Amino acid sequence: MPIDIAASFSFGLSEPTDVLLQFEAARIPEQRILSSECRLSTAEKLVRVPAQDGIGERVWLRAEGVYEVEYRARVSVGRMLPDLAGLDWLQPHALPGETVQYLFDSRYCPATRFHPFVTAEFADLEGGALIAAMRDWVAGNFSYEPGSSNSNTTALDSFVERRGICRDYTHVMVTLARAASIPARYVSVYAPGVEPPDFHAVAEVFLADHTIVGGGAWHLVDATGMADPEHMVKIGVGRDAADVSFMTVFGMAEFREKDVRVTLSP
Repeated sequence: MPIDIAASFSFGLSEPTDVLLQFEAARIPEQRILSSECRLSTAEKLVRVPAQDGIGERVWLRAEGVYEVEYRARVSVGRMLPDLAGLDWLQPHALPGETVQYLFDSRYCPATRFHPFVTAEFADLEGGALIAAMRDWVAGNFSYEPGSSNSNTTALDSFVERRGICRDYTHVMVTLARAASIPARYVSVYAPGVEPPDFHAVAEVFLADHTIVGGGAWHLVDATGMADPEHMVKIGVGRDAADVSFMTVFGMAEFREKDVRVTLSP
């Protein structure tokens, strides 16, 4: 079932400023872009560059004044969805090189601080069963509270306060997985059913792929429970939110408005 996406936002720049955007559905094998339209205000400079891990594109622009972005797309998703709890763990020495960076601490995910908690709370679990238990623990112990966090909130802050939004749930989920030596990354997605409607964030973990001997694959995990992996449209991935924000400003900007609508097409 195709997914329809409509997103728009605008911001003001008082002087010529560099801005990095990432808001378009990624063109990757597990999702097919059936149609898309992107309208951007005029900029002094505008260039597209590959995003992290080759998933999606970023838009570099240098502009001044009011800048507006309008994006529409219809996407068909066709990813494999195995039972998470039945997936095996790949020991660190068996991991492909490109996944290793997702074992380390990052700006918002201090995984090494969580080793004692993970060892005590999830003893005797590993692989997909461990990830499922972590997801359920976050879902059962956190309150979804818009406005309760900001751009400086880390996974440790959220863990202490036991509240946050999708960004915070994802940072905690990523941190717990890395603390258990499972590669985990932050994924920006469009998904129907998100309340309030907005860009959404979920985790993605690297576990064994039973279709390939010794192989592994990335699997989406949403601790908020709002989005179904079957209907998530990936925008981009990163170590944490800093890598895949829909808008990063290298200077000062006044954010004006944002509207995101994602629906299942009949």
